[in-house]
Amino acid sequence: MRRERLTHERRLTIVNAMLLFVILTVILQLWLLTASVNAYLGGDTSVTLPAALVSLVCLAFNLGLLRYLYRFE
Repeated sequence: MRRERLTHERRLTIVNAMLLFVILTVILQLWLLTASVNAYLGGDTSVTLPAALVSLVCLAFNLGLLRYLYRFE
């Protein structure tokens, strides 16, 4: 099978979708930071570790998208 190259419009659509995922993930991380700091200042320390782990998962997702973008070109 011959693999066809993607057109410029299709590449732009894929990159825009990736940018949307990055923006949503960063907004999620900001919400997690706000919620965990608010809970910590309120005396609830049980939220900080799960929020940090979810934030690391979001970071890994964004790094995976960046790696895919570099390999995509």
